[in-house]
Amino acid sequence: MKKLAVGGLIAVAVFASSALLADPPVQDISAARHPNLAAAQRLVRQAWVRISAAQAANEGDMGGHAQRAKDLLDQVNAELKAAAEAANHR
Repeated sequence: MKKLAVGGLIAVAVFASSALLADPPVQDISAARHPNLAAAQRLVRQAWVRISAAQAANEGDMGGHAQRAKDLLDQVNAELKAAAEAANHR
């Protein structure tokens, strides 16, 4: 039983550290060409970093909700980039 508990703790630690070590969304929209989209992208990155800090402070995945929020922010970031590229092609 003790080995099982230790194994579970190790699994949780590995999961938490892998979630916290992921890279935040990139900031790759030109502020000169698209200042509003670039500002939105900067805020997405800030939110992602704050969620990571919350995960670290709460020692884990917070029921999976924090990671889901980070995944959604990654999607938002991709859509912002797509919007900037679409505007570039107009």
